[in-house]
Amino acid sequence: MNDLSCDKIHIRELRARCIVGIFPEEREKAQEVELNITLYADLRRPCRSDNIEDTVDYKCVKTRILELVENSSFFLVERLAQAVADICLDTPHVEAVTVILDKPGALRFARSVAVEITRTKYHE
Repeated sequence: MNDLSCDKIHIRELRARCIVGIFPEEREKAQEVELNITLYADLRRPCRSDNIEDTVDYKCVKTRILELVENSSFFLVERLAQAVADICLDTPHVEAVTVILDKPGALRFARSVAVEITRTKYHE
């Protein structure tokens, strides 16, 4: 995937609460995470057709991601980011995805810790 060959849809600052972390206190109650997701897709057809069937239904993507995250219990933010990427890649028209997952307050003296992964549908 060449960054210039695909159009992008951004889902910015999607917040959810989940269990994520390796320490006992992190496993007791849900913590907030913030997701920034870039969906790579060829948007030329929907740009001409103005038809939802020709594009990525980002509301559906958001709903599936929130359901996953809010019901998850991963130890690593890396694994949670991969699970989000898997949902995105399972969506029609999405060719690749970049997921940035922030965990606010994960480190003392830092606003957050973030993991960024990029995955493609055809080159796993």
